[in-house]
Amino acid sequence: MNELKIVATNDGSSTIFSEKYNQQYHSLHGALQESMHVFIQAGLQFKQTNLKEISILEIGFGTGLNALLTLNEATKSNTKINFTTIEKYPLSTDIIKFLNYGSVISMDNSFALFNQMHACEWNTLTSISNTFYFKKLKMDFENIDFINEFDIIYFDAFAPNAQPELWTISMFEKMFNALKFNGILVTYCAKGEVKRNLKMAGFQIESLNGPVGKREMTRAHKK
Repeated sequence: MNELKIVATNDGSSTIFSEKYNQQYHSLHGALQESMHVFIQAGLQFKQTNLKEISILEIGFGTGLNALLTLNEATKSNTKINFTTIEKYPLSTDIIKFLNYGSVISMDNSFALFNQMHACEWNTLTSISNTFYFKKLKMDFENIDFINEFDIIYFDAFAPNAQPELWTISMFEKMFNALKFNGILVTYCAKGEVKRNLKMAGFQIESLNGPVGKREMTRAHKK
């Protein structure tokens, strides 16, 4: 059985279905619109109003869509972004080549930049452009030990029913410690238990309108 399958979403962008977790990497209502809404608009653009240099930690590199959209935003806004992403099980080039983000995102050299990010050496800082500095870490999320390093966390793990160990109080305490004061964590998930765990870890919770097909999402603040 092929564990990973390319799936088309409603906005024309592709995603991947994992048979192991019985989960899509993105919403079937639209991979592109979900990533834009949750991570770029509610996360990056929200913080850009106050900062000209931003450090981001992504929990789950996955397809690389969030990173590519962040690179595009860094280029358009001339904001310097230091982007660190963590992934224990990276996708193979055999499946990456079938993702169509290079054609659905309006950005010069999008295919080449997307492939460059996937081809970058692990655990090495790479200058993708003069405004986007990129590092992939191949490690377990549970081993994160950053302290006051990031302005934004993109929390994009599989859903709590698929990976419950990643949505715990102890995991969110690691996220809280990794953020700078006034930093934020954004996630597509708005389950009551997740919001309670975020609060127990020290966050102040803000419920926002969700992307297409989802009523709410969550933005958590370190105050």
